[in-house]
Amino acid sequence: MFKKLSLRSRIFVAMILLVVIASVLIAGVTIYQYREQSKDYHENRLERKEEQILQSISYALRETTYPVNTENLELIFMDEIYKIADVQNVPFNIYDLDGGLIKSSRPAFEADSISNCLDAEILNNLKIAANKRHIEKKTAAGDNYQASYTYINDLKFKPIGIVNLPYFEDNSFSNMELREFLFRLGGVYLIMLLCAIVLAYFISKYITRSIQTISDKMTQTDLTKRNEKIYIENPTEEIGKLVDSYNGMIDELEESAVKLARSEREQAWREMAKQVAHEIKNPLTPLRLTVQSFERKFSPDDPKADAKIKEFSKTLIQQIDTMSNIASAFSNFADMPAQQKETLNVVKIVKLALEIFTEDYIHFIADEEEIIAKLDRTQLIRVVTNLVKNAIQAVPEVDSPRILVTVASEQEHVKVSVADNGIGISDDFKEKVFEPKFTTKSSGMGLGLGMVKNIVENYNGTIEFTSKEGRGTVFTVKFPKE
Repeated sequence: MFKKLSLRSRIFVAMILLVVIASVLIAGVTIYQYREQSKDYHENRLERKEEQILQSISYALRETTYPVNTENLELIFMDEIYKIADVQNVPFNIYDLDGGLIKSSRPAFEADSISNCLDAEILNNLKIAANKRHIEKKTAAGDNYQASYTYINDLKFKPIGIVNLPYFEDNSFSNMELREFLFRLGGVYLIMLLCAIVLAYFISKYITRSIQTISDKMTQTDLTKRNEKIYIENPTEEIGKLVDSYNGMIDELEESAVKLARSEREQAWREMAKQVAHEIKNPLTPLRLTVQSFERKFSPDDPKADAKIKEFSKTLIQQIDTMSNIASAFSNFADMPAQQKETLNVVKIVKLALEIFTEDYIHFIADEEEIIAKLDRTQLIRVVTNLVKNAIQAVPEVDSPRILVTVASEQEHVKVSVADNGIGISDDFKEKVFEPKFTTKSSGMGLGLGMVKNIVENYNGTIEFTSKEGRGTVFTVKFPKE
């Protein structure tokens, strides 16, 4: 999907995505940082509280009159445990070395929730811990809960009990600060996003403006006319190179177009000269033979001299007429008269064009009685008569020849079709049908369809054909009505 976007859209989307991704990443890092800070805070606070409790316990053991051992811990801390808990503002419990509860600083109605005996896993972890300290982490009622377990040492640093310090992590203040910070950060990034959208729009428009200019010029490039070069003020290095390349291409294109046009004109004249020479030679050869034969055989004393002179004159006139027709055909093809656009009823003009043909197998059909278009009357008749003549020449060997001429209206165009059931056109010749010198007939110069195509294309129309060898051919011409 992204590949199908234009360069301008890609730049715009990329800049917006960059801001959005940056916002999400910063928000994620912020949340992670707050949680890590909160975690470190609670771990350090628990450690400080534990150290303060142990200092208070150590002081009580030094001041007591009871022997300092496990059996006397309950007596030593009977009242002292409450004082320490009140001063340190944190509850704690004292267990013996086997994990049995000795004393708790919590009130009696909360004592039921305190474990009377520690798990063996806690005792084992406490024994193998390098610092003789074990931290238990749990989650209760959606809040994080920690509990530390540390040995109580006597005055000779011999373990005599275990102090348990429960600690519930209160993150309400931290979470409130995090929400407020994210809310402010979201507001800032919303403003940045709006600014980024506006900035991305203008930057992408500025970047692609020059490229769009080049694209438009390249789209308008036409080999048949002079193309304008691109001039951009203060272009970037990349755009400047692209503009220079385009302008250089235009210069080369113009030179190539001039050379190609000259070459095509020369080639066309050479081909036309060959065709004219070929067509003129055809009647000259029998004309030369006729003159030579007349010169050799004619005798003024021959009683049939008058008849032979008439026959000789007739032959000369026929060959001269043939050359005259050749000259007229090439003249008509090379010098097409200017188009005179008239408002015509195409149906009526096509009917008129068909009146010169006497073949009874020519039929005419029109969808409407009147189809109006702006065309040249003479050239329209030329198109129809040439197509019909080609159709007539295609059906001489058919048992039941049939030629159908139709006129129809297709939205903004008028369509004229000429169909026959003649010999058709083989696949080898289909690409050459409209070439000026091409013909498959034994006589003629092959200029008719070339002339028809010239007329049609001068009207911005189209001419097409479909043909199947042995089945027939259909020529379809479409002219714009206006």
